[in-house]
Amino acid sequence: MKTAKEIETRKCPYCGAVHDQIRAGRNRCGTQRCRCLLCKRYYTLNPKPHCYAEEVQKQAIGLLISGMSGRQVGIQLGMSKANVYKWVKKTGVGVDKSAH
Repeated sequence: MKTAKEIETRKCPYCGAVHDQIRAGRNRCGTQRCRCLLCKRYYTLNPKPHCYAEEVQKQAIGLLISGMSGRQVGIQLGMSKANVYKWVKKTGVGVDKSAH
C-alpha cells in the first residue's frame, strides 16, 4: 500500500487528522473523495452545495402564485415540481387553486 502524503487541504472532518489521508476516487458529481486511514471514513474535499439560489426559489414561488402549475414551473426552471411545492410549504405562501 502506498503511504499517504500530507497535504494541508486534506484534513479529515471527522477526526481532524492531516496524516494518512488518501484519495479514494470521485463521487457522482465528479469531485474528489478521500479516505482517512485513521478513522476509516470517507469524505469529499470540496462538496458542492445541494440547494438552489434564493432568487430561483423566489422566482419559482412567484410563477406558481401567478397561475402556473407546479409541473410547468419545474419544466420552465429545469427542476423537480417537488422542489417548488416544498418551498411553498416552507414559506407558508398561500396559492389559490380555484383560480384555474
